[in-house]
Amino acid sequence: MIDLKKLLKNPEYFKEACKKKNVEVDIDLLIEKKKKQNEIIKLRDELKHQLNIKSKTKPDPKEIEKLKEIKEKIKKLDEEIEKLEKEIFDIARKIPNPPFDWVPVGKNEEENVVIKEVGEKTKFDFEFQDYLTLAEKLDIIDVKRASKISGSRFGYLKGRAAILEFAIVKFVFDELTNIETIEKIIKENNLDLKIKEFMPIVPPVMIKPDIMWGLGYVDDGDIEVFKIPEDNLVLVGTAEHSIAPYFKDEILLEKDLPIRFIGFSTCFRREAGSYGKDVRGILRVHQFDKLEMVSFSLPEKSVEEHKFLLAIEEYLMQKLKIPYRVVHICTGDLGHPTAEKFDIEAWIPSENKYRETHSCSNTTDFQARRLNIKFKRKNKLEYVHILNATAFAIGRIIIAIIENYQTKEGRIKIPEALIKYTGFDII
Repeated sequence: MIDLKKLLKNPEYFKEACKKKNVEVDIDLLIEKKKKQNEIIKLRDELKHQLNIKSKTKPDPKEIEKLKEIKEKIKKLDEEIEKLEKEIFDIARKIPNPPFDWVPVGKNEEENVVIKEVGEKTKFDFEFQDYLTLAEKLDIIDVKRASKISGSRFGYLKGRAAILEFAIVKFVFDELTNIETIEKIIKENNLDLKIKEFMPIVPPVMIKPDIMWGLGYVDDGDIEVFKIPEDNLVLVGTAEHSIAPYFKDEILLEKDLPIRFIGFSTCFRREAGSYGKDVRGILRVHQFDKLEMVSFSLPEKSVEEHKFLLAIEEYLMQKLKIPYRVVHICTGDLGHPTAEKFDIEAWIPSENKYRETHSCSNTTDFQARRLNIKFKRKNKLEYVHILNATAFAIGRIIIAIIENYQTKEGRIKIPEALIKYTGFDII
């Protein structure tokens, strides 16, 4: 939720933000309703003041009738204030988090900006196979049997692929709970941040609908969630959905920030619509596992914290030696709650292109306002800034490993950084 006080002071800024994000909101109508509401509040408060004064005296029957009239007027004004509050809220919730001034302006994903490419694109001197063809030959991914059991867009990870998944989880947990690794990344990127590791967390995968609304993804239809109406719950689309609300309605202390979590969770997406080849295999599925970083930051440190999370994503990709590129997401492709976002895309040889494996977002105080997460600084309460970033979307990174590490003999080498966790160096 945006700050209404800021909007009233500078409506043009928020109009421009809506334009940049391709969102239509009648901000003038909101201002008109807010002014009307303020006038009614002033009138009601004046009547309450009169009532308060007169109630301290001994009224005669005539005055008692007048007091009853005043009370009735106050009741009607309260109803009008409440009605306007709902109307104002319904408009305000559609206003997206304004993008930072330096975010590239663009209409859609076609206008995202590639910042850099890291690592040489993998080339083979033999006829390589796409990940699913090779994985099925090695009997480590089974989507055919999964379709019999669960329908389309599901898959089994089997044998050494299943072991590889948990090797990736342990690798990430070890790296992000290592204070030396954190210090190294902060110093190498010249960041002025607190050297503090991440807290591992395994969060719930079902949350209340109002929590999903609080995250800001419902108002623009950004994420299509699975719903469980009988229990009034929804399944999370990413671990962030149940970690970001962790401190809902709480007041944190300035000295404790940043608070950083690294979560592992199964995630669920409806993924409505057709995506051609993406329907095949495990690239775009209804159920997947993910390692997600969430940080609760001081407002003045969130831009640097965002750079830090992106640097961690790059560090992890470099440890696995998978070629990738970093993309700065343009305004028209930003989600409703996001002020700035970067994606990392891994090189997929069989498609001869990069595919998204990570995102990294700064939602500033947008989610914190909706979730009512504040911190105390010198007896003053402020909203924290909330950031999220993918450590690994496990299915997608396994795809990238299979594609980039296959051998002439039709095997898959294990990235060196993961061998101590798998206990084997080839599949």
